[in-house]
Formats: sequence, C-alpha cells, structure tokens
Amino acid sequence: MATRGSVKPFVNFNAKHDADVLRKAMKGIGTDEDTILMLLAARSNEQRQEIKAAYKKAHGKDLVKDLRSELGGKLEDIIVALMDTPTIYDANELHKAIKGVGTEDKVLIEILASRTCDEIKDIIKAYKKEHGAKLEKDIMGDTSGHYQRLLVILVQANREKEVDESRVEKDAKELFAAGQEKFGTDEDKFINILGNRSAEHLRKVFDAYKKIAGCDIEESIKDECTGNLEALLLAVVKCAKSVPAYFAESLRDSMRRAGTDDETLIRIMVSRSERDMLDIRAIYKKKYGESLYSTIQEDTDGDYQKALLYLCGGND
Repeated sequence: MATRGSVKPFVNFNAKHDADVLRKAMKGIGTDEDTILMLLAARSNEQRQEIKAAYKKAHGKDLVKDLRSELGGKLEDIIVALMDTPTIYDANELHKAIKGVGTEDKVLIEILASRTCDEIKDIIKAYKKEHGAKLEKDIMGDTSGHYQRLLVILVQANREKEVDESRVEKDAKELFAAGQEKFGTDEDKFINILGNRSAEHLRKVFDAYKKIAGCDIEESIKDECTGNLEALLLAVVKCAKSVPAYFAESLRDSMRRAGTDDETLIRIMVSRSERDMLDIRAIYKKKYGESLYSTIQEDTDGDYQKALLYLCGGND
C-alpha cells in the first residue's frame, strides 16, 4: 500500500544496532536526548517494535521504562507515544479519556470520527486485551443522550461501503426536514444517516443538501445542535469530506490559540506520521498560507519541537 506518511521505514535497518545506540545514549551521566529522538522518529512503528524486542534481549531491560526514567516532560510524552503500536496507542488514549477525571470528549470524538471501520474493530480488540473491558460499555457508562448514541454507532464500525444513488436525494431531504425545516431538531435522523452511510455516499448527500438548504450541512449542525453532539457531528462530516483536512484543522486549533494543546498536537503528529502526514501538510499550507513545519517551529521549543519537526518531515 502506498503510504502518504512522512515517516518511512528506515533503510538498512538493524534492530540490535539501534538498541545498542539507545542504551548508550541513556547510560552514564546525562542523557543524549538528541540521539534518542533522531533515531526513534526516523524509524517506522514496526521497526520500533523490533528495537523494543532487541533491547530487551540484549540488555535485559524494558526500553519504554528506560525512556520514561531518562526523559521528562513533553519530549517523554511524544517518545513514549511513538513506542506503542498505532492500535494500542489509540486504545490507550481512549481508555485515558474515559477513565480519567471527567471525560476527555475531544479524544473520543477525534479518534472515533476519523478511524476506518477496520481500525475501530482492531482498537476494540486491543482495548479489551489491554484494559480488560469493553470499549462500548465504558463509553455507555461515561456519556449520555444523542452524543452517546452516535458514539455507540461509530463503535459498531458497520458503515456502509458503497454509494446508494437512489438514496442520496432522500437522505439530503430527510436531513433538511430533520433540521432546518423543523421546530426543534430530529437528532436521530442526523445520527443514523451520518453514522451509517459511507463517506463517498455522504459527500454526495452534502452536495445535494447544499442545493436544498442553500447552506453547508456544517452550518445547519451549528444552528441545530450544541455541545458534544455538535462537535461529534461536525467531526464526522469533516472526516467524510476529507480526513487529512480534518486533521489539518485540528492541528491549527491545537497551536494557534492562547497556549498550545500539546496532547492533541502529539496525538495527531504521532498517529498520522505514517498515514497521511504529507496530505495534511499540503492541505495545511493551502488553507493557512504557511507550512505546518513553521507553525510548529513558532509554537513549540527544545527537544520536543525537534521531535515534532522530525515527524512533520519537512518544510513546505
């Protein structure tokens, strides 16, 4: 599969050699952060898993534990995040979002709206294995109302695969009738159509909707809904239109505000680095007139900045 990631597998990879380099960077007085972040950011996730195994075999120690004890702050957060497989990383982020104090709805929304059905099925398995619990049940226990219903539909990961031409117009009309035309909103219609149709089908529905309503579906959602339901519906719509565009916008929001939302910044840079970072960068540049690279440079500093820039992969 052709990847649009900025991080590619390292050529001439040697797990044992990398494990030894990392051990040396951490042994003795002071830690060589530069070596650690340069090496790990330049390896694919699969290669990092091999380095973990080689490290344990050669040095009898847990690489992630050693990294945690040697690094601190945001650099530690990003390096440790790089060491999980993408599926386990997502499962852990969801678990943290649900099981912490209060619910980090932003994390639930971002992951469940943007991952493919196959990815979500894998996340559910990993969640069960890592945390001994059912993701759906945990979500039910922590959320409520229409917001909960849409999350549960997304966790079913049963989105249709194709476009049903005969239903495009009907779906658009139903959405219009459920929102703009009605006093009070029929949220169920929004939830069922947006939660179950294929992305390609939805793009056609959105075009048809615009002709009927005279505005984008996003406008209607903002008028009709509030809070977490609004945020989730908007994320689903944006991801149906373009997942990389959704992440370009999320990255912008995580930085161009008062104070940087480092958790979101790290999560997106880590989880998209091998998927579609090149597309995210291109859309970011087009939409905001500056490169993602330069925004990261202005918004972050130190070794943490270096690690983010490695994952970004270049200046556009």
